[in-house]
Amino acid sequence: MRVLIGLTSAVAALTAAAATGAGDAGGVPLGRTLSAWSGLPFLGILLSIALFPLLAPRFWHHHYPKVTAFWGLVLVVPFVASHGRAAADELLHTALLEYLPFIVLIGTLFIIGGGILVRGTLRGSPAVNTALMVVGTALASWIGTTGAAMLLIRPLLRANRDRRFKAHTVVFFIILVANVGGALTPLGDPPLFLGFLSGVPFFWSLSLWREVLLVSGLLLAIYIALDLHHWRREDASVRASTQVPHEPLSLEGWHNLLFLAGVLAAVVASGVWHPGDVSLLGVEVPLQNLARDAALVALAAGSLATTRRSTREENGYSWGPIREVAVLFAGIFATIVPVLLVLRAGEHGAMGTVIHAVTTPGRFFWGTGLLSSFLDNAPTYLAFLSTAVGRIYPDVPAREAVLRLAIENHAYLQAIATGAVFMGANTYIGNAPNFMVKSIAEEAGVEMPSFFGYIFRYTLPWLVPVFVVAAWVFFG
Repeated sequence: MRVLIGLTSAVAALTAAAATGAGDAGGVPLGRTLSAWSGLPFLGILLSIALFPLLAPRFWHHHYPKVTAFWGLVLVVPFVASHGRAAADELLHTALLEYLPFIVLIGTLFIIGGGILVRGTLRGSPAVNTALMVVGTALASWIGTTGAAMLLIRPLLRANRDRRFKAHTVVFFIILVANVGGALTPLGDPPLFLGFLSGVPFFWSLSLWREVLLVSGLLLAIYIALDLHHWRREDASVRASTQVPHEPLSLEGWHNLLFLAGVLAAVVASGVWHPGDVSLLGVEVPLQNLARDAALVALAAGSLATTRRSTREENGYSWGPIREVAVLFAGIFATIVPVLLVLRAGEHGAMGTVIHAVTTPGRFFWGTGLLSSFLDNAPTYLAFLSTAVGRIYPDVPAREAVLRLAIENHAYLQAIATGAVFMGANTYIGNAPNFMVKSIAEEAGVEMPSFFGYIFRYTLPWLVPVFVVAAWVFFG
């Protein structure tokens, strides 16, 4: 307890010291005056997510909301105390315009996807697993990475329940279905959704089909080789079980597909209908955002009301995964505020040296991707989009500048979008569905790799080389 109190005092003091003076900067944006030390609480929550499940799993399972609240308060209290209204406005802006729409969208997809039950006999052979990966990757851009992941992760787990070696299958499911497959539409992945709200045309991301095809093709080839290797190590009885008679496949709760279509319609409508803004707690919130989120909540409620409880129970549905994501990402979105302010300050901020070096599409790809691995890819996408727009169209209104970037400088937006979506797969915290899939798999008894185990066993040996190839092919 003394160590915890000491740590609290030390970090809070450092955070306050890092922030001191910005509030008296005479109108200078906060991001230009904050020091790199203001990112300490964000680093703290990342290390907590990485280390506690490894070093103190029982403590983390029971107390992760308290740990998250601790780091949030370590940031919020000194940040607001030092900067007053300016800091409060930034936090409210993030909560109302980024966190809430983000959690409403993925929560809705989680609820609707959990109401669709795939019945029938599926055996976890390499062929069946690969087929599920391909289907999920193809669906991800149209029903969202969260929707596709929630639809197929439970059938995948049931198909592999008798296999000893299955963690690698769940990891590649995270990589392909929960990340790479979502790059073709704004509904696919949260970064593209935020880009769409910022002015990127809805169908622009379809132009990324070559990148998706190359990266997903290489990753599928790697997965097939790994799964064949592990398949040969399985007991003969497990391999023989794939030869038993199969119960025909069927879909229960199919009406939830109509709710998924409603989600797609609501998201598209919010990008083409602009009735104006309304002020909430001093933050200007677009009315179309409120209408979209209200529609999503109604669709989620409709799914809950019209889907039989037995269907969800048989699907292994529980609120645990979405609750964990909501809590952890609340802390992440709060503590990331000063980090993003510094990034958005560009060359005038504490990370000016890094931003100054990000000049070519290839560097935008790696810069966006590497930070998306640890900062969550949605706000990181926005930060680098702002950097590119500010550098290329400094005096152009924001939405017009984003549209011109998409049309006139395709390679920059291509690099930012693919870097954020693809490299969100590099860690469990790179994208929200990663955490949900991990949590569901662990509830089903799969021993998933730790935070660092994921990086050393999958990201460094497999993902990074694939991204190097993609960068060489598309950005030179």
